[in-house]
Amino acid sequence: MTYDTTNIFGKILRGEIPAHKVHEDATALVMMDIFPQSRGHLLIIPKTPSRNLLDANPGTLSAVMPLVQRVAKALLAATGADGLRLAQFNEAPAGQTVFHLHFHLIPVYEGTPLAPHAGGKADDPELAALAKAIASYL
Repeated sequence: MTYDTTNIFGKILRGEIPAHKVHEDATALVMMDIFPQSRGHLLIIPKTPSRNLLDANPGTLSAVMPLVQRVAKALLAATGADGLRLAQFNEAPAGQTVFHLHFHLIPVYEGTPLAPHAGGKADDPELAALAKAIASYL
C-alpha cells in the first residue's frame, strides 16, 4: 500500500481544508476531531507523510511522541477528564479510515460512554472554544 497525498489530512496540512487547530509546529498539527468520541477528542497528525505506523519513519515517531504526551497533559488539564485513551489505527480492517499516520487522544469521563468512532459531527463553535482552551495549557 502506498501513501496517497490526496487524503484529507494531507489536504489539511497543506491548508486546503480548514481545521480547528490546537497547536502546530515543525513536527505535527494538533486539531480537534470533528467527529469526536468524547468532549475534547484531539488528533495529532505528523507532518511527515506516511500511511500509518507500519511505514512511518522511526525519526518521525521519536519526534512526535513527546508532543503526544505534552498534548495529553494539556487536554486533561483543560477538560477535567477522568482519564485518557490514546488510539492509533493501522489499515482498514483495524479501523483506519484516513490513511495518513495520526494519533487520537480521547478524554474519558467517569460514567459517560464514548461515542462510536466517526459518529456524529460536533458543533463548530464548541470545537473552536475547546481548541483555544486546550492550547492555553500548552
